[in-house]
Amino acid sequence: MTGLVVLLGAHVEHSLSPALHNSAFRAQNVGLVYAACSVSPEALTDAIRGLHALGAAGANVTIPHKQAVFAMAESVSPEAKAVGAANTLVRTESGWHAHNTDVAGFLAPLAGTDLSGAEITVLGAGGAARAVVYALLTAFAPSRLTIANRRVGQAEAVADVLSEYDARGVLQTVPLAEAPSAQLVVNCTPLGMVGMEDLTPIAAGAVGTGQIAYDLVYRPAQTRFMREAVAHGAEAIGGLPMLVGQAAESYKLWTGRDMPTDIARRAALDAL
Repeated sequence: MTGLVVLLGAHVEHSLSPALHNSAFRAQNVGLVYAACSVSPEALTDAIRGLHALGAAGANVTIPHKQAVFAMAESVSPEAKAVGAANTLVRTESGWHAHNTDVAGFLAPLAGTDLSGAEITVLGAGGAARAVVYALLTAFAPSRLTIANRRVGQAEAVADVLSEYDARGVLQTVPLAEAPSAQLVVNCTPLGMVGMEDLTPIAAGAVGTGQIAYDLVYRPAQTRFMREAVAHGAEAIGGLPMLVGQAAESYKLWTGRDMPTDIARRAALDAL
């Protein structure tokens, strides 16, 4: 008997998650299949209930449902509670346990990078940005962490939610157009992804020599934000390492096994 795991989000037809997880399931003879399902906000509650009724083993959750799903869960992990958003659901007998594997996934490609005392700017204020800000506050000791968003009120809401993890008072919020230069600049907006390839959250030259441009977008592999940063001498990190990192965390929650990440990464690259 084959079990079901799904990705719930809007416009997920280009997602690499099915390639990642299905290749790993096959490699380890796990009796699960992963499918991407586009779900509107209005249909989300019915989808969550229906998946449980069908006996689904779990789900990943992406834009725009991460915060809504968190509120629907029967129980939540410490990371999901801190962030106020979930990207992974694990089946329990009576409902869903919510996790946020974006935190570990985001930090994976930064292993070995010294950001103690660094100035950091996060672009965007959605569910992914919450996970990123929480990860940066708890894993490093930045001297300034700025959340820049087109709607400043949304950025302020993220800062407020995470204020208890900001013992040093380094969080600040500004409009996206006023995003300050920083050693690490993280794009948590959808600008640059498939369908918006010509868009970038900040002007060319805003990230350059000695800085790191980290884009959570993984399709396309090279976004305009990344290309312009590299052209001005910056290091660029794309979204694929984070995608693989968070997928490995989710995979272990569903299966109890370590994901064969080399196999999964190759499958994702082939799909790209």
